[in-house]
Amino acid sequence: MGNPVGSFIWYELLTSDIDGAAAFYKAVVGWTISPQPDPDAEGMDYRMIGRDDGGMAGGAMEITQDMAMGGARPCWLPYLAVDDVDAEVHAIVAAGGRERLPAFDLPVGRIAMVADPQGVPIYLMKPVSPAGQSLSSDGQDPDDAGAVSDVFSATENQHVRWNELASPDQAASMAFYARHFGFTFNEKMSMGDMGDYCFIGHHGQTLGAIMQRQSEQQPAMWLFYFGVPSITAAKSAIEAHGGTVLMGPHEVPGGDWIIVAMDPQGAGFGVVGPKGA
Repeated sequence: MGNPVGSFIWYELLTSDIDGAAAFYKAVVGWTISPQPDPDAEGMDYRMIGRDDGGMAGGAMEITQDMAMGGARPCWLPYLAVDDVDAEVHAIVAAGGRERLPAFDLPVGRIAMVADPQGVPIYLMKPVSPAGQSLSSDGQDPDDAGAVSDVFSATENQHVRWNELASPDQAASMAFYARHFGFTFNEKMSMGDMGDYCFIGHHGQTLGAIMQRQSEQQPAMWLFYFGVPSITAAKSAIEAHGGTVLMGPHEVPGGDWIIVAMDPQGAGFGVVGPKGA
């Protein structure tokens, strides 16, 4: 079976220095970002992010001058699976969202970028064929089954292990993602004065959580936690290679530890794993 609607099927780093980002994430997470642009990405510097197991963790794109003039800044963005990109763009705009990048076709599928009604940017994608090694055919017609992505894993290193949204309007975001992407919110954890941390259920998996943003300075963006074998080692690597630790390390339910950080170019991210030595 392909990934159900609402699956996180790809992650993309927008960066002002793709070679600098490659060195940073190699040291922190262990990824290898290709030294050369993808030949299929005409007119842009787009590179695949490789894992040690031979799969792909996502892609990285250098921000062009035109993109920067249009407001693009270093960040991580998700791709969510949909059945019909054009119909979903129309539905999201009708619900109060915005079209940020009109739908277009690539060899790997049809893609568009939107902002949800709270202003959070996301890609929509209908995959039709493998994207690097992270998407693999399951033996069925890709147009019927879609492609299978393993960029998200709740347990594995060098995968995104957790997807977290600090929303300007938590209740509205939960209603939006439930309606358009099939998210369920049947479990939550109280954070006291910070409100409830509402876990995202999706076809038997817990993908992450949505919480209320705590200040207007906090960006309305999805935050992704990358699996690492040692939080202690990741913290040292972040600081030694020009990144900034914003929060942590601290322990979370289940025994893992987390850090929230910013890479040298200004993109926010998290890491999760055992404390390590």
